[in-house]
Amino acid sequence: MTFQDIFKSSFLENVSSVNLLDMVLALALAFGIGLFILLVYKKTFAGVMYSSSFGVTLVALTMITTMVILAVTSNVVLSLGMVGALSIVRFRTAVKEPLDLAFLFWAIAVGIVLAAGMIPLAVFGSLIIGLILLVFVNKKSHVNPYIVVLQCEDEGAEARAMALLEHNTRRCAIKSKTVREGLVELNLEIRLRDGDTSFVNALGGLEGVHSAVLVSYNGDYLG
Repeated sequence: MTFQDIFKSSFLENVSSVNLLDMVLALALAFGIGLFILLVYKKTFAGVMYSSSFGVTLVALTMITTMVILAVTSNVVLSLGMVGALSIVRFRTAVKEPLDLAFLFWAIAVGIVLAAGMIPLAVFGSLIIGLILLVFVNKKSHVNPYIVVLQCEDEGAEARAMALLEHNTRRCAIKSKTVREGLVELNLEIRLRDGDTSFVNALGGLEGVHSAVLVSYNGDYLG
């Protein structure tokens, strides 16, 4: 192979396989929609601790997916090699919140759609998805389930606590009950009435009630 043959190789011909304007436009749109995904993620985050690195990952993932699909769509042989290369990749990071999976797939889907040239679908689809998430995730519903953990000294204290709960909640159901000498422990599932949690203070002040703890299902302690 001569020095001239190197410059005649198909490798150098692939440099111009993707139009520069298309590449810049796709990556710029991926960056813009990635920022929109990040904004929606911040507004709808409901976990215990916000991770800024995950938010940056959403923007980067949108742009990286766009870049990969642009390369794949420009060369059929490269697309087959890319499938083999990506098949050996393994991710070990645990996704703690189920909603985070939706944002990851959203970022990947936007990158694929943009690289495929379906710009209106990527833009309007992201707007619709973002609006739906903002409406439903941020909707504060007082009918969400909560767990109340009660520790009472006798049956009389238990009866007073149950009467107060039934009066101040929409629904109250016993999930478990543990009885030991001088102690009755109850785990109850309740539905709040108008989002009011002040009854927990009244529970803790009842005669014979040692402690009252209100726990939401997403891991946040409310009282």
